Amino acid sequence: MKAGIIGFGRMGKEITKRACDEGMEIACVFDISGHPDIGRDIGTIIGSKPIGVKVASVKNLKEIITGTTPDVMIDFSSAAACVNNTKIIAENRINMVIGTTGFSEEQLNEVKTSISKHSIGVVISPNMSIGVNVFWKLAGDAAKLLKNYDIEILEAHHIFKKDAPSGTALKTAEIIADSLHEKLEDVAIFGRYGHGERKEGEIGIHAVRAGDIVGDHTVLFATSGERIEIIHRAHSRDAFVSGVIKAVKFIKGRIGIYDMGDVLKLNE
Repeated sequence: MKAGIIGFGRMGKEITKRACDEGMEIACVFDISGHPDIGRDIGTIIGSKPIGVKVASVKNLKEIITGTTPDVMIDFSSAAACVNNTKIIAENRINMVIGTTGFSEEQLNEVKTSISKHSIGVVISPNMSIGVNVFWKLAGDAAKLLKNYDIEILEAHHIFKKDAPSGTALKTAEIIADSLHEKLEDVAIFGRYGHGERKEGEIGIHAVRAGDIVGDHTVLFATSGERIEIIHRAHSRDAFVSGVIKAVKFIKGRIGIYDMGDVLKLNE
């Protein structure tokens, strides 16, 4: 198994460490032009011995993946970058795992178009954590059983997170809205500044950015006299990395668009 990684930030480094521990070959690693790690050996960066693979500029993506022929490319870049990356990777018939978040509907459609056009296999998920994917299933099932309860979603992350609310919170809201046969855009309220009394059927979505919080998500179902809370807390990025490795192993040799529910057999 040969894997390539786009985005050598916190997640990229952790994925690299785990992939090496699992015996995968890291074929190539990319980051934005001008990044201080460009040209450095990834083994040295992650605190291991040099392995002969240096961080390259994503500007050279097409040239390098053609020469290194990875089985799967893992993308944890930005939404805009991922759209362009996917076009190049799909044209080269290489499967992908996409954990990038913050896509607009138009951007996500572009990504899916590239995948379908070139008949590759891709796992797309805003959160690769095994626990979060079970959390989503529980939230969707609870929404079907608690149809008249008020629903609020709260998420908290570290101060460096670029998108708000998180992709995980948005996915949670989409799953709940779908369970209630609603369109999210019709029922979502982002924060409550300037709003009056809560309206029936709203799904509130709230974001916190503080300190080094890895990722907390809570779905609150409340009615007069009681409330139910479904909570997922990530204590480290290990939770996400484990899911990424499972997704990489799952997608090798497959065609089509999948999510972590498929990887973990939660959709059966």
